[in-house]
Order: sequence, then C-alpha cells, then structure tokens
Amino acid sequence: MITKFGYTTLGYVAIISFLLIAIGIFLTNPYVKYLLILLGILFLAFTINFFRDPERKTPEGKNLVISPADGKVISIIKTFDHEYLKSECMRIAIFMSPLNVHVNRIPISGKVEYLKYYPGKYLVAFEEKSSENNERMSTGIASEFGKVRFTQIAGFVARRIVNELKEGQEVRAGERFGMIKFGSRVDVYLPLNSKIKVTENQKVYAGETILAEFEETK
Repeated sequence: MITKFGYTTLGYVAIISFLLIAIGIFLTNPYVKYLLILLGILFLAFTINFFRDPERKTPEGKNLVISPADGKVISIIKTFDHEYLKSECMRIAIFMSPLNVHVNRIPISGKVEYLKYYPGKYLVAFEEKSSENNERMSTGIASEFGKVRFTQIAGFVARRIVNELKEGQEVRAGERFGMIKFGSRVDVYLPLNSKIKVTENQKVYAGETILAEFEETK
C-alpha cells in the first residue's frame, strides 16, 4: 500500500524513471544504455519503497502512548517543555532513516489542542540541536489521562513536513495524520509520571510500539 501523501512525488518520479528507461532503450552504447535503465528502475523502486504504508495493529488501551514513527530511539532525556506541557517532562527522540516507513500516526486518543509550525534549518536529524533549530511541526494532544506533545522535525535530506491535523479535532491512537519526506526525526514529550516502556537504541514502529503508559486513574 502506498500512502496518499506520496502520490504527487511518486507521479513525478515515475515520469522521470520512464524517461530514463526509454532513452536507455534507444541508445546503442551498451554501458550508457544499461546504466540509464538501471538508474530509472532503482529511482522508482526506492521511491515506491519510501512511500509504502503498511497496515498496523494498534495495541488497545486509552492510557497507552504509541510510537508516532518508525525508527530508532536515539535518546530519552528529562527536559522542560515550554510549548504545551509547560512543565518538566521526558522526551523520547526517534530517528527515521530513509529506509524506514515515514507515515506518522497519532500516539494517543484525545483532542488536538496545540499546533505550531516553525521554519528553520536542516541539520542532520540525530543532532541534539535539530530539535530546536530545524524546520518542525509541533502538535499537542489532550488525552483522558494526560497531555502529550510530539514534534515532526525535518532532517538534512527531509524538506517536506506533512501534517493534516486541525485544532479541536478528535483523534484516535494509530490513525495516520502525516509524514516527513526523506529522512527525519520525531520527538515525543511526556509527563514525568508516565512510565517509559522503551530504551535507547530500540527499534520502534508507528502505530504498534508502546512508548509509555499513563496511570489509569487521574
């Protein structure tokens, strides 16, 4: 399954790839001929693979915080969230390589209370400063058990953040809401009383991996 967020890009890539293949077919130089055909096939295959959107089974439990992204946990730190939680919190940073699925999913059921876009730089996404200096889109959700903020961060290669959410919108954990194109990072901010369920260097999967758990009573 291909994500709807990639239809336009995939269309352009398909045209370029078919042109490369067509030109290669009519060339007589065998080296250039097969090089162009191979480039066309690889370019199209990489793009199709990048925009893949597999089905995921989201764990049940309204108090669970589910990973919004595929990738690797590169850090879990205590910090202060000045944007939405307005308190000390835990931040889980997830690095998404170009080979990961890049469709992002809602981490917890609730209402979208906060949305803010920040223009910025394009530092390598696993750099600590990228969370504050890079182009990013920040989203805050108020759930039945507590508030969660997550930030889509553009990386060195990624130059396009997609986020279709609206303030006041009711959302469910595991729902698709956007993506970051071509390598990126997602940071998740959680209250200190949440129980972290992942460790650094662990691989996580959007809509499936449990990042944390809130107490079931407020």
